[in-house]
Amino acid sequence: MKTTTVVVLLLFAFTTKSYFFGVANATNEPVLDTDGEELRAGVKYYVVSAIRGAGGGGLALGRLTDQKCPEIVVQRRSDLDNGIPVVFYNLDTNDDIVRLSTDLNIEFVPIRDRLCLTSTVWKIDDYDTSTGKWWVTTDGVKGNPGPHTLQSLFKIEKSGNFGYKFNFCPSVCESCKTLCSNIGRYGDDGQIRLALAESGWPFVFKKASSTIKQVVYAKN
Repeated sequence: MKTTTVVVLLLFAFTTKSYFFGVANATNEPVLDTDGEELRAGVKYYVVSAIRGAGGGGLALGRLTDQKCPEIVVQRRSDLDNGIPVVFYNLDTNDDIVRLSTDLNIEFVPIRDRLCLTSTVWKIDDYDTSTGKWWVTTDGVKGNPGPHTLQSLFKIEKSGNFGYKFNFCPSVCESCKTLCSNIGRYGDDGQIRLALAESGWPFVFKKASSTIKQVVYAKN
């Protein structure tokens, strides 16, 4: 994948060392799952299209034809396929409720027999000059908020009258200059991939299991 180093440097440039870490605002509205219950940090959820039928299914790990690692974030084509569960992590560990407009990490629950040893935490990849896209991939960093981990910070926002959308607009570092965009879907390499976009695709969150304390990465 081709990248533009200059653009990446501009994305993560910062003018001072002024950051703040308590970004989870308890006054922000909670995100709700398909049962109408508050999303909880550390709980497994399927992220599935809010548009049924032609809208596709759940999000999952994928691979490019010419690149096995790190994996990419894709959407399964069948609405009967929930994909792979994710876990949300608030940067404010004192708040276990996932809230709107709050910086968080998103991590796929690693599947067995993975070929990659990289993390399954989402991140925005370097600018792809061949497609003109900022793709959502994996191998991000969980926690450690600051100017060097901005690529791994996402937000959840409401998507119109139904569902939610993902947004990339980190606020953990007040003085950092970053991109600020919704996350939509694009076709690439025969797959439906997530990337920065003008309009975000609507998703809903379905419980996959009970609370977990830690995701252990699968190793060969």
